[in-house]
Amino acid sequence: MVLNDPIGAHGQEWWRHAVTYQIYPRSFADGDGDGVGDLPGITSRLPHLRDLGVDAVWISPFYTSPQKDHGYDVADYRDIDPLFGTLADADELLERAHEVGLKVIVDLVPNHTSDAHEWFQAALAAGPGSPERDRYLFRDSPAGAPGTPPNNWRSVFGGDAWTQVEDGQWYLHLFDASQPDLNWRNPEVGDMFVDVLRFWLDRGADGFRVDVAHGLFKEESLRDQVVAAGRQPSSDARDAADVPMVERTERDEPMWDQPEVHDVYRRWHEVLAKYDGDRMLVAEAWTQSPESMARYIREDEMSQAFNFAWLLASWSASEFTEVVTGTLAATEAVHGSPTWVLSNHDVDRHVTRYGGGPVGLARARAATLTMLALPGSAYLYQGEELGLEQVDVAPEHRSDPFWLRTGHVGRDGCRVPIPWSGEAPPFGFGPGDGQPWIPQPTAWAALTVEKQEADPDSTLAFYRAALAVRRTFAHTAGDAVEMLDLGPDVVAFRRGPLTVALNCGTEPVAVPDGDVLMASGPVGATLPADTAVWLG
Repeated sequence: MVLNDPIGAHGQEWWRHAVTYQIYPRSFADGDGDGVGDLPGITSRLPHLRDLGVDAVWISPFYTSPQKDHGYDVADYRDIDPLFGTLADADELLERAHEVGLKVIVDLVPNHTSDAHEWFQAALAAGPGSPERDRYLFRDSPAGAPGTPPNNWRSVFGGDAWTQVEDGQWYLHLFDASQPDLNWRNPEVGDMFVDVLRFWLDRGADGFRVDVAHGLFKEESLRDQVVAAGRQPSSDARDAADVPMVERTERDEPMWDQPEVHDVYRRWHEVLAKYDGDRMLVAEAWTQSPESMARYIREDEMSQAFNFAWLLASWSASEFTEVVTGTLAATEAVHGSPTWVLSNHDVDRHVTRYGGGPVGLARARAATLTMLALPGSAYLYQGEELGLEQVDVAPEHRSDPFWLRTGHVGRDGCRVPIPWSGEAPPFGFGPGDGQPWIPQPTAWAALTVEKQEADPDSTLAFYRAALAVRRTFAHTAGDAVEMLDLGPDVVAFRRGPLTVALNCGTEPVAVPDGDVLMASGPVGATLPADTAVWLG
């Protein structure tokens, strides 16, 4: 069936300049009143996304799962967890989304399964050396060292990356012990995921966000990680919150970004090419440089790869400028399409990262406006259109495995269910009266969708206006960006007829010539601190 023309009105694939909205299903909208978001809840709130002005939604995992990592531990890739609904609910969501003009991107988790997956249960039952164990990475202790893990790798979520089973063998899990890594050198694994792709493509999915896309293959020897004297082995926990990114230097990572992974995406590219409607792939690939990220979006591989460089940058004009120039150069080299993202379900919300309170909100709006002006695709995280901040979740309500394994705060604070209406929790999140699965702050009464829709100066009004103006130039302004020098505290560039300036300093600066098309705050003859402007 033909869902949409592969090439839009402006002669480009739909995803190249799309704005995609990430939905974390547990925390978006609750349809049945159990305090946890679900697929019917998402369907009921699609008009909000249509009115916001986004082009697509990316939905975090909703598959059958023990929920030890909130769905990223998949037990069945071809069914819906009862917590979220049914396959019929998924089909209705896809149909309704397409009716209101939204594409749907499904989250795919190919690096690991749940330990409840039938394959892993079969592997435990079959024993060492069996074909069933070869679907995962089972290994013995080193010779002469019984009870010792096979190598020195560490889990992203803290602790050893190996767990020992009753017969003495160990299995690799780069994340939680409930998430055993698959052996992608076994052809059964690749064949299974091609079948999963086709299952969701046949149901109408427009694309896939690929979780841990850089992690499928490990060096075949599973050798020790080489670390500098005085340092400890690390799996480089850039996929978890509250763990700082390492400096961008070459480091030994035998568990990440191996060359064989690109053969997988070339095969997937061929699968998607057989479907109409221009289906797409976007990689979550935490690589060491823009150049290594760009390898995932060569013409015969993925459509896009998340660009986390801006998300990881501090509030700094020089850092932001470096992100823009480095990203554009790397993607241009492979004729790729850049992406921009400031928040997601794994990191502190950017209002908080930029200082919190009125200053953090002003900076967040300014950074968002600047990002939206750049060529390529932008990804928004649910609730950022309301200006939500990170929540300090009480320990008794935390359930992130990163918190459970390490005692560090973890990612629950960006996953608090969003407020829709009313003066008290659950703020219209669902039909029940009690707090949802993570309690909402009572102060969110001022930030509900209902409240902000009535306020022309609200963050929601700002996002709606910015996305509406963006549609007037996103496909026509071209991909060439000319950086401008307006001083050391200003990020400035020209893209076609559009001039953009972001003041990261503490003093006002002169506004370039042009008519104001959009601004993140009041702008007169000068551009105030922590403010961005579009000029035409």
